[in-house]
Amino acid sequence: MQKVLQIALNHLFLVKRLNMKKALIIGGGIAGCAAAHQLSLQGGWDITLVEKGENVGAGNYTHLYGGHPHTFGPRHFLTQNEDVYSFLNSYLPLRNCDHIFQTYVEKDSQFYDYPIHKDDIPRMPESQQIQLELGGKTLEDVANAKNLEEYWKASVGETLYDKFINEYSKKMWQIEDNTMLDDFSWSPKGVALKEGVRKAWDTAISCYPYALDGYNSYFKIATEGSKVLLKTTITEFDIINKEVVFNDKKHKFDVIINTISPDVLFDECYGALPYVGRDVHMFVLPIEFAFPDNTYFLYYAGKEKFTRLVEYKRFTHYKSPHTLIGMEIPSGNGKHYPLPFKSEYERANKYFDLLPENVFSIGRAGSYEYRVDIDDCIEQAMSVAKKLA
Repeated sequence: MQKVLQIALNHLFLVKRLNMKKALIIGGGIAGCAAAHQLSLQGGWDITLVEKGENVGAGNYTHLYGGHPHTFGPRHFLTQNEDVYSFLNSYLPLRNCDHIFQTYVEKDSQFYDYPIHKDDIPRMPESQQIQLELGGKTLEDVANAKNLEEYWKASVGETLYDKFINEYSKKMWQIEDNTMLDDFSWSPKGVALKEGVRKAWDTAISCYPYALDGYNSYFKIATEGSKVLLKTTITEFDIINKEVVFNDKKHKFDVIINTISPDVLFDECYGALPYVGRDVHMFVLPIEFAFPDNTYFLYYAGKEKFTRLVEYKRFTHYKSPHTLIGMEIPSGNGKHYPLPFKSEYERANKYFDLLPENVFSIGRAGSYEYRVDIDDCIEQAMSVAKKLA
């Protein structure tokens, strides 16, 4: 009798599965995991998530180095969307991590707060010249700026631009001239010249998971209702017909949610979308903490090869007599930062225009937008799920 009941249950499960709509999620980073989670919560989906790496979570996945937990570069959760914050916090308890950015200016032999803080100007060698330049600025000049260089010079003057922005931006984006950056709305971290409170983000929720393994438990929750294929590469795309080939077999789906660069889906038929990658070098120091209290990042605005250092314990609260530092160096390795050029946005839009009904492209790479962060990925996944409901 028990055997007959089990056969009947297996049959019902098979029938139910056959009646489910089939969804493919390409890429298992935060956007892919969030999409899988939203479809699972909705129910009625047979979900396959394909990830070429060894784990889901991509750069947000927590690894260990000498026992120290770390992600690929800092990955704090930053949002102005309280609904998204509440959603993630309900699955992954988050604690506040308000902090200060500091920038080292080698020619001054000084650290200053970033965003540039008005109270730091008096201790700068060129303080009088800076005040003169700030006095001549107008909102019209800022509004008329056509590129990053014009924006910053119009906002804070040439001296502060040269001190904080010029060399940093060129090494960050691996370019020779900041006038190439004709989308710059992402550049000021909230404000070009800050007054009052010194914490980096006073207009957004800034937090990090309590758990030492960071976001890892959320990735497990988000994908437990999906078939996750790790170390798997899609070798052929027929996006128009929602068919792909992986593991030497063709697979057809009702819905595709893409989170990788959209040019890959169409064999770069309009040309490759450019990205800046980065190398992250880890080193442990024989001291409990290296940075001042409430300072999580140190930026380097000159001709140093690296852009910033991060002290991971400031985020993770890992207990150790030693501390782990990450050094980030822009490179050609990986597709981490879509280039903020309007011409490349136009190229990306050509690929988006090719997407048929029920094929979506989300996430930083999938949207081809540098400004897309963890909270945006979750919000995009929620939006897609609503459209499919």
